[in-house]
Amino acid sequence: MIKDSVDRFVADGYSFDARSALAQSDLGFSRENWRTFAGLGWLGIAFPEARGGFGGTAVETMILMEAFGKGLVLEPFVPAVVLGGSALAFGGTTSAHDQLLERLIEGELLLTLAYAEAGSRYEPSVVATRARRDGGDFVIDGGKRAVPYAAAADTFVVSVRTRGEVDEAQGISLVLIDRDAAGVSRRDYRTVDGQRASDLTFSGVRVPADAILGEIDSGLPLLERVLDYGLGALAAEAIGLMTFMQRTTLAYLKTREQFGVPIGSFQALQHRAVDMLIQLELARSICYYGTMALVEDADGRSRSKALSATKVQIARSGRYVGQQAIQLHGGIGMSEEYAVGHYFKRMSMLERALGDADYHLRRYVRLGREPAASAQPAALEELVSAGVG
Repeated sequence: MIKDSVDRFVADGYSFDARSALAQSDLGFSRENWRTFAGLGWLGIAFPEARGGFGGTAVETMILMEAFGKGLVLEPFVPAVVLGGSALAFGGTTSAHDQLLERLIEGELLLTLAYAEAGSRYEPSVVATRARRDGGDFVIDGGKRAVPYAAAADTFVVSVRTRGEVDEAQGISLVLIDRDAAGVSRRDYRTVDGQRASDLTFSGVRVPADAILGEIDSGLPLLERVLDYGLGALAAEAIGLMTFMQRTTLAYLKTREQFGVPIGSFQALQHRAVDMLIQLELARSICYYGTMALVEDADGRSRSKALSATKVQIARSGRYVGQQAIQLHGGIGMSEEYAVGHYFKRMSMLERALGDADYHLRRYVRLGREPAASAQPAALEELVSAGVG
């Protein structure tokens, strides 16, 4: 039912022309569509019922995100719900935090996660933005880079250093900062895939102590957990993107004629089309693997290792499928008026979002050197025995 509802939404209201018009608007997405998401229950689908959600898991998020990928949906579901909402759900400790999560689920509040900094190279433990105590408050100075949809967000979830040196694992905290707080400034810009991002600067920004999510000085595990959920969602979106590119390319090969015959009759192009399908199915299998690691979520090391492996394969498969889609389409694949090029642009951004393949390969190796805490997730074992992945 979830899949049918989101597929209908994409089919009925997200034509390529309609999407292009939204991408050119000032906001970069539709507030009306966002209210529709709330009305259909999508914004609360993966949050516990006790927190106002619908009790779903990463599986339901995967279903949504794959369909969003197929439609090249612009609305900031991952920044606001998967990243910002997860930080609230996992780290919220007060009634005020619960109220913020309820407003997010109802579509009244937009969040975004600000964790990347100049020179951090995707590493969440490298945090130079400082938060010093001043009475009962914290005063924050520093900056964040490439914060998705910060111009539309009402509140930022920001990683700050409350103790220690720039690259220490301890001493990191997550804090909520209102977009209109004194001392917050933004530099807004469009990304190559038509979405929006901003660089944030904090200069003497004062926040109360209850703006902290989770434990003070021990926020890195919370941040890593949130980022892993983001990786799972982006992997599912990438599956949707690759599925569209593979199917569209196959249809083009069957209809485009050269030398009086469809170019799909040429054996060399058939081989490339098959390789596209193989890469798509490899990516789909590893996406299931990462999703089930999130569902089990029993051990942070195992979860993070699975999601890093997922990101590496998604990045490799996405690049191959996208490049083949452009090349097999020829010149039309690079035109602004044709959809495939826009899907490849989005796939290129996802390849680097929340860490590129090189970063996650290093992370996978590093996590593999740590002592194993648990065996393979039980649900994953069931999938493998059933022949999935």
